[in-house]
Amino acid sequence: MSLLGRWRITEMDLWDHDAIDLVGPAFIQFAGRSGHFRFIAVEGWIDCHHRRRDGRPFVDFTWDGHDDCDPASGRGWAGLEDDGSLSGHVFFHHGDDSGFTAVRAEDDSRYGESPGRGTK
Repeated sequence: MSLLGRWRITEMDLWDHDAIDLVGPAFIQFAGRSGHFRFIAVEGWIDCHHRRRDGRPFVDFTWDGHDDCDPASGRGWAGLEDDGSLSGHVFFHHGDDSGFTAVRAEDDSRYGESPGRGTK
């Protein structure tokens, strides 16, 4: 199984479900060496490095974007679990960090794209 495609973020360590879906369904998406995510009022564009960890797909990434219109950046990682879910962690440069859990998104049309930048 591949990490490519869109994943619905269902849980985060620091924020509850209502918060993570503040501006729309929370997601993380991987498209080759790039990607995109959104949760709460945070939106980021990802530069990915795919590899395998313990025999399963894994990705390290850096990101830049915005948090409620303020510039934001950081790093993170995500890996495929035995049950087919995705677990990972996102770090804000000089700020918070949170683990997350995601499941493969069933309907991409609910997520929309960010005007002017979109998914790389």
